Parts: sequence; C-alpha cells; structure tokens
Amino acid sequence: MNKNVITRDELLKNADLSAETLAGWIEAKLIRPAGFTDGEAALFPPESLAQAAHLSKLVELGYGFEEIRKIIKKVGLPIREKAAISDPGKNRFLTVGDLAERSGVSPRTIKHWEEKGIIEPDMRTEGGFRLYSEGYVFLCKLIRDLQLFGYSLEEIKAISDHFRDFLAIEEDPEALPKAVVEAKLDTMLREIQALFDKMALLGEGIDRWEDLLKKKKKDIQSLRVKNQKRTQESEPEGKDHA
Repeated sequence: MNKNVITRDELLKNADLSAETLAGWIEAKLIRPAGFTDGEAALFPPESLAQAAHLSKLVELGYGFEEIRKIIKKVGLPIREKAAISDPGKNRFLTVGDLAERSGVSPRTIKHWEEKGIIEPDMRTEGGFRLYSEGYVFLCKLIRDLQLFGYSLEEIKAISDHFRDFLAIEEDPEALPKAVVEAKLDTMLREIQALFDKMALLGEGIDRWEDLLKKKKKDIQSLRVKNQKRTQESEPEGKDHA
C-alpha cells in the first residue's frame, strides 16, 4: 500500500486549525480520518488539507454544519469520498515500536527486514513515521518462524513477494493477463507444498530430539544422584572445615 498520511498535529499546523474546530468537523462528519494508530492517534489522507481549507472558507462565509453538509452532498469537496472510511475501527495502524512489541522482535530487526524488501510499511506520515496494518504482526511472526525453519532472508523475501502477489491478485483478479495469473498461482502452490515438505521433515526431527532429550535428561539426573552419593561417601569423617 505504502500511502502517505498526515497526523492530527500536522493537519492542525498546516491547515491553521484549532483542535476544537477539527474535533467539531470530525464529530459532524465533515472530515474523516483515514485510520488510527494503535495508540488511537488519528491519521488523515493528504487531501484533508485541501478539504480543511475548503471547509474553512465555507465557515467564514457564515455557513453552518447542516448547510455545509448539503453543499458537500450537492457539489462535493476536493477529496475522494472513498478516502473516508465507514468504520475507522478497521483501520488501525502500528508504529515500528508497536509492531516490534506485538510481534516479539526488535525495531532494528524490522528495519533490517525492510531494507531487505521483505516487508514495507502501509503508510508513512509527512514526518517520516512508518505505519503498519495489524496484519504485519502475524507476518513478522511468520518471518521469525521461517528463520527457525532454516530459511535465509533471501528465501523469505521470495515467499514475501509471493504473498504480495497473492494479495494483489485477490484484490483485482483482472489486473494481469490470465496466463500470468495462472503462472503466479502455480508457483505459489509449489512453494506451499515445498514448505509443507520441509515442515514434515522438521516435525520428524523434533520428535527424534524430544525422545533423545527426555532419555538423556533422565540419564543425567541419574548420574547426578550417583555423583552426589559418591561425594557424600567420600567425605572424610570428622574433618574440620573451619
């Protein structure tokens, strides 16, 4: 996706608005956030600046909210209606720190994965903050799992590329020629089967190691008991430890 957004503070500053004015417009549904960070901070599409300027002019001309709504319904505003969301709760975005905490990896690791092209932010604010959708929590955990399976970052990137192809095809199946889509889907199925095969081998190895470690743990505990008894039996009687 990698869309640019602006934060609430950036909108207030660039549009020269007060927090109260913006809150009133949002409550009246004259302007709508594109989403929210995990910490509930509102995010707006860049077009909101033009929308805010237009609303300010209408307010200066003496129009009330009801009249402005009628004007919007009739002639619209300089922003696409589809940029607004009907359910802001579905558009929650995470900062790098939020994503790192939720997925159990460090911010440095996430940055490294970005540099390798494995993941990319859904949005960036004008201030340069990277924002990620909730789905990246699951994806980061999957990447970590693949590393445990012995996959290199290059191999993981290839899988990530397939995943992005899948999302693009799912969103618009007609965007690519039929033969290209078929080839991509065929490649995805082969990769999935290869991962299944590798997981099966890994599962067999885990079973072997579990049996071995359980047995060796008992053997070690038994040797420890014997060693402790030997130490006690060899302790000289009446030895002065002072």
